[in-house]
Amino acid sequence: MHLTIQQIVPEDVALMEALLATFGEAFDEVETYSANRPSADYLRQLLKSDYFIAIAALKKGEVVGGLTAYELKKFEQERSEIYIYDLAVAAAHRREGIATALIQKLKEVAAACGAYVIFVQADIGDDPAIELYTKLGNREDVLHFDIAVDRGNA
Repeated sequence: MHLTIQQIVPEDVALMEALLATFGEAFDEVETYSANRPSADYLRQLLKSDYFIAIAALKKGEVVGGLTAYELKKFEQERSEIYIYDLAVAAAHRREGIATALIQKLKEVAAACGAYVIFVQADIGDDPAIELYTKLGNREDVLHFDIAVDRGNA
């Protein structure tokens, strides 16, 4: 079946909204990705920014997977890194090379903006993700910490 991989542009907010729905279903977190969905204007501004990247995988015009990433400009050298924030493929379309194709497209985008590396996190126990990322890159074992923001003092 024909697969199209494309970067989502500001004029295609509907595609971004479809990607949000795909993420919700793929991650089994529909509430997270749809209950408090950003406005079309917010998504358009995000897609216009020079730091946010969204890429969709489509079959017959339907979003079957995608990724979002952020370009992080470094301070120690004039270069940047790309961080894959979310990557998902709908359950019915897994094991078809879609995630690899999405990352290949991201590599093109990264090269065009002068990034020197793409990095991603995987949860312990998420063996399919770990297998994919191991195939595509070098593994680093690190710890991840979430530090709460106290909004009462802001």
